Amino acid sequence: MGVYAATREVEVAASAQACFDALTDYERLPEWQSRVRACRVLSRDEQGHGRDVEYEVDARIRTVRYTLRHEYDEPTRIGSAYLKGDFKHFEGGYELADRGTGCLVTLRLAIDPGLRLPGPMVRIVNEAVMGRALAELREHVNTLQEA
Repeated sequence: MGVYAATREVEVAASAQACFDALTDYERLPEWQSRVRACRVLSRDEQGHGRDVEYEVDARIRTVRYTLRHEYDEPTRIGSAYLKGDFKHFEGGYELADRGTGCLVTLRLAIDPGLRLPGPMVRIVNEAVMGRALAELREHVNTLQEA
């Protein structure tokens, strides 16, 4: 067993605020994030952002359930602390950097699933979850910008 860590990035033709708003609209995540089966806000912070959020995600190998406590530096960072769920360990977050013509979105995750995964399986999960999440964020925000 061990921690599997990865970082992925995507350029989005929108502002950091637009990306932040999409990522923190937790109730709507299942509508545009194909791997998110369910998402429920359990508590909110003083600004009304989801503080403790429960997720159900199709990680390709199996469906995982977990609860994260989010903290924010709006609109440049969404941090996550693991509260409970199917993982042994989870940490991660988004960084959002305005680039004039758009936003660079960086997703960093470090997860210990509690079992050993072979290298090819780690790459499959990485692409299925992280790669798809960022691509779908870009598509969703771009669609919102065009509307």
